[in-house]
Amino acid sequence: MATNPEAYLDTSAFIAFLDRSDTYHSLFRQLFSEPPQLISTTLVVAESHAWFLRRYDRTKALQFLAMIEAMRPLKVVGFGPKEQNAAAEILRQFSDQDLTITDAAGLHLMSHLRIQSCWSTDFHLGLTGIPLVIHQH
Repeated sequence: MATNPEAYLDTSAFIAFLDRSDTYHSLFRQLFSEPPQLISTTLVVAESHAWFLRRYDRTKALQFLAMIEAMRPLKVVGFGPKEQNAAAEILRQFSDQDLTITDAAGLHLMSHLRIQSCWSTDFHLGLTGIPLVIHQH
């Protein structure tokens, strides 16, 4: 990716974009129509795939994966031992919150890359002060 990502993309943004019944559906349809450089994690992809599988069916879950594979400009970064240790540190830092390891990995990535916006509806992703796009529009 030539330039730094402008926004972190969370599971809740994918859900809001693809589920017409979601409160933030129209906002995310607008945002995804001309997206900036986006970054996400393999954990978000896995969590989103599982959501579509449980909520709908295998076909919708596979359609979601096809969308991820075709989506530009999106970079999906892996999650290994280094990222797990960083996420665990964030989980300890915010032990008073019900954070998932996916949330903590996102918080770490946003801080590490100095990302200035988070595409999420989950207030946990704003714990470090990075603004959620739902509060910017």
